[in-house]
Amino acid sequence: MQKNGVSKVNESLIHVEESCFERPQHNSLKPLQASAHPPRILMLYGSLRERSYSKLLTLEAARLLEAMGAEVQIFDPMDLPQPDAAPDSHPRVVALREAAAWSEGMVWCSPERHGAMTGIMKSMIDWIPLSVGAVRPTQGKTLALMQVCGGSQSFNAVNQMRILGRWMRMITIPNQSSVAKAFLEFDEAGRMKPSAYYDRVVDVMEELVKFTWLTRDVSPYLVDRYSERKESAEALSKRVNQKSI
Repeated sequence: MQKNGVSKVNESLIHVEESCFERPQHNSLKPLQASAHPPRILMLYGSLRERSYSKLLTLEAARLLEAMGAEVQIFDPMDLPQPDAAPDSHPRVVALREAAAWSEGMVWCSPERHGAMTGIMKSMIDWIPLSVGAVRPTQGKTLALMQVCGGSQSFNAVNQMRILGRWMRMITIPNQSSVAKAFLEFDEAGRMKPSAYYDRVVDVMEELVKFTWLTRDVSPYLVDRYSERKESAEALSKRVNQKSI
């Protein structure tokens, strides 16, 4: 059917399971009661060096988040085993997963090494499962990305982590930070010097807090999917039919 030269979608959606199809409702994006507690942010950095610039950048960002009213946990990757080299019950793995479950948003900060995020950064992310039973520890949570570079500015690490954030079903904010020649951007006390790089970190943390406020109370609705509702319905039908046999 056409009106004013514009095609309209056929009202008969022959491939859609009607019982699982929902029309998005604007009112569902308004929580019945907004959370009053501070945004809970977990911060991960991908280096074990004694003077780690990714850690220093993470600490600088944590100060900003706390000044903006957030509650922060920083996970130290020291003594975290490689994925599959230890059981899930390893104390450091348990601590990481508990922190991920506690959080409403995350900050991932990695050095760029050989044009990519570090193995340590990837190991931490790999230890956070996509699902634990019926619970997805990262789905619907916000994510901000930062990296430090030894040379000129690059975005390889943040771009890789952005892909991982999507894979982990996180709401990755648009802004990001990449600090070039990081060894020049911190003083002897480990504090970041004033610069355009520092201003960008402020921007990123501000945006993360805003997105966390905006989405944390409605994230279950935001990530609810037709295909998963359909799959759940099919699984339920299968179980019922098996019982009846």
